[in-house]
Amino acid sequence: MIEGSIGYPPATIAVFCAGIIGFIILDLFVHRGDRPVSLFDAILWSLVWIAASLAFFGYIHWQYGAERANLFLAGYLLEKVLSVDNLMVFLAIFSAFSIPEAYRHRILYYGVIGAILFRLVFVMIGTSIYALGPWVEFLFAAVITWTAVKMLQQKHDDEELEDYAHHWSVRLTERLVPVFPKLVGHNFFVGPKVLAAELEKPENAGLQLARQAKLYATPLLLCLVCVEFADIVFAFDSVPAIIAVTKDPLLVYSAMIFAILGLRSLYFVLAAMQRYLAHLGKAVIALLFFIAFKLCVNAANHMFGWPDFEIDPNLSLIVVVCVLTAGVIASFVFPSAVTRRKASGRP
Repeated sequence: MIEGSIGYPPATIAVFCAGIIGFIILDLFVHRGDRPVSLFDAILWSLVWIAASLAFFGYIHWQYGAERANLFLAGYLLEKVLSVDNLMVFLAIFSAFSIPEAYRHRILYYGVIGAILFRLVFVMIGTSIYALGPWVEFLFAAVITWTAVKMLQQKHDDEELEDYAHHWSVRLTERLVPVFPKLVGHNFFVGPKVLAAELEKPENAGLQLARQAKLYATPLLLCLVCVEFADIVFAFDSVPAIIAVTKDPLLVYSAMIFAILGLRSLYFVLAAMQRYLAHLGKAVIALLFFIAFKLCVNAANHMFGWPDFEIDPNLSLIVVVCVLTAGVIASFVFPSAVTRRKASGRP
């Protein structure tokens, strides 16, 4: 196969598409009700998505060998851990809009549908850019290094969190679509009849609308827009990192999509366990520096014939697994100050 082209038979693409569509429909059916996602349910579905990803890994291994399967697995693990910081941003967004637990899965579901489409565009552009020459790898290495440095400088104190309720994407949406400022069930939009019924409620007495329209958005839509924007920004960082592992478009896209589809369940797990994974972010930063180094080595080999060694897919997979394992173990061996205070019962 020519690296950077699809190069797969229709049967392989059909297996990937059928698996993704089938699980999306199943997830929508299982979570069709507006109810909070329990930690047990979130863990169970996270395991289901991991099993589905490993099944696709097995299929690639069976059909195309260990090298391509390991490239997929390395990309999948990298995308999964890069998503951790993005999920914490989602947590801040939900808090900014005061979204109840019962509606969060609905927003994440449609957010992931949008992410699937946006990722396809990003992967097509990203893999095509490599045709410009090996110097592009230096450019991607700079982007990934900048992301790692930015994460090093990032503060996680509550006072440092951005006010997403007044984000520019939200203000732009409010200019394009009139907004009813109260949640109306799980609706993203409300029509005149529903709106009239809402305005008659005592708690909405005196509520003034900015302008008259046939359709009004609710804060649920504003939250979804904000989540989509955050994911697009995240893709600018994550897509180059995954392409650094492999430039095979199908492996890149499938690794990202399997990781993204498990994000909804993973969000609820991390929301409950975030304080116990204090050092996972450091592991992610270390991986980003490793990926940037790998890109520079590849580019230097192609352009200058130096340093005359390569980081093969098996070594990349070993590094990813070892660094992530070290981050998780360190989080439990050396817990954060917040975790120690809660464990001791102190406020």
